[in-house]
Amino acid sequence: MQISGTRALVTGAAGGLGDAISRELAARGSTITASGRNQAGLERLANQLAGDVELCDLTDHEQVDALAGRVGEWDILVANAGTGGDVPIEQMDDAHIDDFISINLRAPIVLATRFIQQRRAAGKGGHVVLIGSLSGVVATPESRMYNATKFGLRGFGLSLRQDLTGEPIGVSVVAPGFVRDAGMFANNDVELPPGVRTSSPAEVGRAVARAIEKDLAEVFVAPREVRVLASFGGLAPGISERIQQRLGVAERKRGK
Repeated sequence: MQISGTRALVTGAAGGLGDAISRELAARGSTITASGRNQAGLERLANQLAGDVELCDLTDHEQVDALAGRVGEWDILVANAGTGGDVPIEQMDDAHIDDFISINLRAPIVLATRFIQQRRAAGKGGHVVLIGSLSGVVATPESRMYNATKFGLRGFGLSLRQDLTGEPIGVSVVAPGFVRDAGMFANNDVELPPGVRTSSPAEVGRAVARAIEKDLAEVFVAPREVRVLASFGGLAPGISERIQQRLGVAERKRGK
């Protein structure tokens, strides 16, 4: 799908990754609608990109459903908004669980589903990009809800793509690894094991654009060694667990 001349809705656009994705798509000729709940940040970005703003709190199901009611107005949907930062098990409650599921799983599923329904009904094509994570491929300690929702989002996206075989609507999952300067990893100040490299927000933006233009099923945004480790961890979770224990991953996440 050609990006130039399209209209794109980007959720979580005021954040670091959403900002980079919006700028990349705008640079390729798309008119951006920046969505989220940080009105000042969204308006600043929209003014810079000559775009629009859609306020939406993804924990509020009524707001999500209202946006979903007209999501087919856009040619491209980038479901980027997400939350991270699992709390210790002793502090987990229903509200914590519900927020993770609402933001990371329910909202992108609702928006993607309604987008496809509306574009189909109008006889139009389009593209959905779900911003996942390598945490949707391999599990790590201290990330149970983030892993759970990103695993679920990846499964939904890859299955949905197969349901649309032969149709002019594409679905891609873009899965960043450790991204410096923005996103869940940077915001939670996790110490990486020695030798593990990171990616930039701009690389995520370029990956999103490439996924749309080439209609790719899944794109990992990470250095080669991180992609290899993630793929191996998905295939051999028991061995991955033992490696992570030796590297002290849990302790690094706790800042100890």
